[in-house]
Amino acid sequence: MVAKKRLLAGLASLAVMGIALAGCGSSTNNSEGNGETSSNEKITLTYMHRLPDSEGMTTVDEIIKGWNDSHPNIQVKATKFNGKAAEMSKKLQTDVEAGNDPDLAQLGYAEIPEAYTNGLLQDVTQYAKQYEKDFASGPFSLMQVNGKYYGLPQDTGPLVYFYNKTEFDKLGLKVPTTQDELIATAKKAAESGKQILALEPDEAANMLSGLSGAAGGWYKVEDNKWVVNTDTKGSKAVAKVYQELLDAKALNTNPRWDPSFDASLQKGELIGTIGAGWEAPLIMSSIGDSGKGQWQVAQLGDWFDNGGKTGPDGGSGVVVMKNSKHPKEAMEFLDWFNTQVEGLISQGLVVAAKSDEAKTLSTWSEYFGGQDIMKEFITANDNMGDFTYIPGYSAVGTAMNEAAAKAADGSGKVSDIFSAAQTTSIDSLKSKNLSVKE
Repeated sequence: MVAKKRLLAGLASLAVMGIALAGCGSSTNNSEGNGETSSNEKITLTYMHRLPDSEGMTTVDEIIKGWNDSHPNIQVKATKFNGKAAEMSKKLQTDVEAGNDPDLAQLGYAEIPEAYTNGLLQDVTQYAKQYEKDFASGPFSLMQVNGKYYGLPQDTGPLVYFYNKTEFDKLGLKVPTTQDELIATAKKAAESGKQILALEPDEAANMLSGLSGAAGGWYKVEDNKWVVNTDTKGSKAVAKVYQELLDAKALNTNPRWDPSFDASLQKGELIGTIGAGWEAPLIMSSIGDSGKGQWQVAQLGDWFDNGGKTGPDGGSGVVVMKNSKHPKEAMEFLDWFNTQVEGLISQGLVVAAKSDEAKTLSTWSEYFGGQDIMKEFITANDNMGDFTYIPGYSAVGTAMNEAAAKAADGSGKVSDIFSAAQTTSIDSLKSKNLSVKE
C-alpha cells in the first residue's frame, strides 16, 4: 500500500546525481550502424511506463497521439505496466536478456544505478546534451551515471514545506528561515499542543536522505571504488534538529502512510510538514475540505546546514534500453514527450521540464489559498542539492526506516539512522561485488 500511494502520488522514487559505478555497466547499441534511421524508413518505438492514467487525466496514449499524428515515420506505442516498480525492473531484466526489451522505459531515479550495473541501459550521451536546455539542471543531471547519460528526466520530487497559514497566524508564527528559528518555532507551537514538523519513520529513507543531501551527497567514486560517508554535515544537522525536537516533545512521530498521520492533520495538531511536491494532492486528500484555503507552500529555510538548498524525494526519468536499435529517434520523441507539460501535470507530476506552461491545477490553487504552488515546486527544482544513490539502496532505506522507528519511540537516537545507512550501504555494495574504499 505504501508503494502504491507513493507511485500514484508522483511515482516517488529517489534522485540520482552523476554516479560512477564499478561493474558490468551498460552498452551503446551499434548493431544498426550508428542507430539512426533513413528519412524514408518507418519505425515503431515502444515505451513502457507506469504513469497513473486515471480518470480525468490526459492519458499517455492521448499525449502520444499528438506525436504520432505529426511523425508518420516514427510511431510510438505505449504500454502501461500495472505492477509494482520492483516487478517492472525484474521484467525489464528478463526482457533485455531475451532481446525483446522496449526502446524506452520509465524508471525511478534510484532504480537507474542498478539498471546500469545490470547492463540494461544504452549510453545516449551523444543525443542527450542537445536537450539539456529543455530541463531544469538538477533533474537533467539525475539521468547520468559516471558522466554518461541514459535518458531524460520526466518528473521530480523536490522537498518543500507545507503549512497551515491560518493556524500559524493564530499562534503568531512565521515560517522559519534558519535552524535556530525552526527549533524555536517548533517549541513555541508545542506549547499550544501543535507541531510544525514530523519525523515520519516510514519515510526516513527518502526524506532524511533528501534533507541531508541538500548539504552534500553521501556517495562518490574514487579510483573505481565507492566512497561512503553518511555522516556529513547535513546528516549531523538533521540528527541534531530532530533529536532536540523529539526530546522536547515538539515533533510529530506518526508514520506518513498510517491513518494516524492523516488524523493529526485533520485534528489540527500537525500544522506544518516537509514533503515532496507530489504530496500536494495527497495532503489535500488527507486533510479534507476542512483545510481548504488554509494551507500554503514555502521553500525550506537553511534548516539543516543546507545553505537554503532543498533535496530530492521522488521522481522518475525515462531511459533508452540496451537493445533499442533507434536511440536517436527514441531521444527525439522522449524530449518531445517529457516537455508535454500540461498533459504530464494532469497525471499529477511535478515536471522536470522548463516551461511557462507549468501552471497550478485550479483544484490545487483553490485548496492552497489561491497560491501558485507549482511555481514553488519549480523554484525548488531549480534549487535542489546534489545527492547520489547507489545500487541496492533499497536495503539502505529499509535499515534507515527501522532505525527511525526506534528513534520515534525513544528506543534509539536519530543519529542511529545515519549510522545504519553507513553500515548497510557498504554491505549492500559488497553484496553486489562492487569495490568499496574503506
